[in-house]
Amino acid sequence: MSFVPTVVEMTDMFSRAAAPAFFLGAVAAFISLLTARLGAVVARARLLNAIPDGSEKAQMKNDVPRLKTRARLLRNGILLSLGSGLCAGLLLGIVFATGFFGLRYSYGAGILFIVATLLLCGAIVRFAQDVIMDLHEFDYLE
Repeated sequence: MSFVPTVVEMTDMFSRAAAPAFFLGAVAAFISLLTARLGAVVARARLLNAIPDGSEKAQMKNDVPRLKTRARLLRNGILLSLGSGLCAGLLLGIVFATGFFGLRYSYGAGILFIVATLLLCGAIVRFAQDVIMDLHEFDYLE
């Protein structure tokens, strides 16, 4: 066994790494989406908190608890997605390590993929909960 993989072995490693790499890219895009939504929720909460108490729009401050709940859901979704991305990154590393060192089996790769998928599913559930809470009558008032 040579320490440096042949071109055929490298090609095989790259083809096996395609699925985890695409998964990792999808997770990164999903994290970007969640982060943008969290930024909008925080900006809205800051806007509402800046309304003076005696103002005619003071009743809009009643929406702040809902925004806090949405921010918590989005934060949890981001953390779950980051865990999923970490698992996908480790899986990618395992695929390359086993191919580079000529190991026959990728120990833990299946478990990592299952964990990454379950974490992403949890993040999607949190995202769905945020979407359900998204539109509210106060969102249309300025």
